[in-house]
Amino acid sequence: MLCSLYIKREEDGKLVPIWKQQARPGNGPVIWDYHVVLLHVSSEGQSFIYDLDTILPFPCPFDTYVEDALKSDADIHPQFRRKFRVVRADCYLKNFASDRSHMKDSSGNWKEPPPEYPCIETGDSTMNLNDFISMDPEVGWGAVYTLSAFVHRFSSKSH
Repeated sequence: MLCSLYIKREEDGKLVPIWKQQARPGNGPVIWDYHVVLLHVSSEGQSFIYDLDTILPFPCPFDTYVEDALKSDADIHPQFRRKFRVVRADCYLKNFASDRSHMKDSSGNWKEPPPEYPCIETGDSTMNLNDFISMDPEVGWGAVYTLSAFVHRFSSKSH
């Protein structure tokens, strides 16, 4: 099973710490407003994280990624605790749309150059990113987990 994995805070979604990122390869975290990775759950029970921004192995065994990149909620201030929205790949590919408006400043200028490939659209939407990054379980697609529930669900150690 392949899943798109959104990592974000429950409240306003700002200040999500993730360690072992290329933007800061030392011991400190990179602070994202949200982060998206691919979760691969193999039929053998081993899960892997594909994170294009990590300095960890690619793909990274799930338990290694959790330990080194996500760390424990006990290690961080409660205001920075993350939640995880897991969306099956088939559902993601059918429903996700982004017009990249979130990549522009208030004047409509690009904050960073956009990707060269076309925007992703569906028959129903040109922009629904907020439904994917919302940590409200009543919004969007997939399931929302706390860190402990996420680890319990996908770790090979808990099976």
